[in-house]
Amino acid sequence: MGIFGGNTEKGKLMLVLDVGSFSVGGALFWMHKSGVPKIVLSVREPIALEENVEANRLLFLTIKSLEVVLDRVYHSGFGAPKEIFCALSSPWHISETRVIKLERNMPFVFTSTLALDLIKKEIDLFEKEYLAKYEGVEHPVRSIEFKNIKTMLNGYETTQPLDQKGKELEMTIFISISPEVVLKKIEKIIQMHFYHKEIQFFSSVMATFVVVRDVYAHNENFLLIDIGGEVTDIFMVKKNVLRESISFPLGLNFIIRRVAETLFLSLNEAKSLVSLFKDGHASGTAVKKIGPIIEKLKNDWLLSFQNSLSNLTNDISVPANIYLSVDAEMASFFSETIKTEQFSQYTLTESKFTVTFLGTEVFKGMAEFKEGIIRDPALAINSIYINRFSNKI
Repeated sequence: MGIFGGNTEKGKLMLVLDVGSFSVGGALFWMHKSGVPKIVLSVREPIALEENVEANRLLFLTIKSLEVVLDRVYHSGFGAPKEIFCALSSPWHISETRVIKLERNMPFVFTSTLALDLIKKEIDLFEKEYLAKYEGVEHPVRSIEFKNIKTMLNGYETTQPLDQKGKELEMTIFISISPEVVLKKIEKIIQMHFYHKEIQFFSSVMATFVVVRDVYAHNENFLLIDIGGEVTDIFMVKKNVLRESISFPLGLNFIIRRVAETLFLSLNEAKSLVSLFKDGHASGTAVKKIGPIIEKLKNDWLLSFQNSLSNLTNDISVPANIYLSVDAEMASFFSETIKTEQFSQYTLTESKFTVTFLGTEVFKGMAEFKEGIIRDPALAINSIYINRFSNKI
């Protein structure tokens, strides 16, 4: 069930794909024993924006963008990768942190067989709950990853539970599942370019969490916010454990759609206008038209953000440290928007929000880049995760 296999011998060429709802990326990198990958190719293709969001249509457009990325990788001249990984963002997977508890009157020995059996039962239960929640789902789902985040025996956390005795067991695990139809379409288009029997899938949030956790080891409590094309995901980390998550359906694309609808523009015209406004290059007349609209959209996003934080947890407080994953062009826009939020950061947090954009400068020294290639933050995180942390999670 693990997503990583094989060794990390020097000189192994790897391919990681990053599939979201705003764009699709791909990177070739050399896996090194040092733990520092060298990224030699980085490409990204936007997913075509349409007026209405429909699941099957979005999947079709995503696969088309993936095909463009794979074609560029195939013709790059680096040869075929030894292994292929694929990081999935919303809405292509569902992840959840779950707690498994076992109590017995007589002491029992914690074995790998016992652990795998308990985890398998929990994954089966998670899949059944998903299918029951989404009654219209016509296709089965597949587990793409599980991580044992924390194990406690007799009320005490242990990093080496195997062969230990106890009467009480508590395991905190992170599970991700994805619709089979999504995975099969991705696998099919990949295998049209590179013959690989197994594509190793994982969730982008797990990669981001692991890398951020190690970079900012002094912060045990924080929020991860991932703003994609169609969805904003919020993940809460407490004591270095991915505890809870919540989503709302307002991503980058809702801004463009609303501007286009309000000003009777095409999506491309609206996208250009938003870009000019954001960069401070719009004309005075355009600013008067779009300014109030953008302000209204900021408030709409913030309201959903506030409601999500209020519903995220039953804990007394929400972490004030925020690590933001978003398209680089919109990083400042959303960072400043979050900082202006007035409700949650004074009622649910102990201090004002501190927002850190997860740009490539954050991971300086953790990845190398071939001269002249695009330094893509998401692809860098995924490459670091695969190379350096795959056996340390």
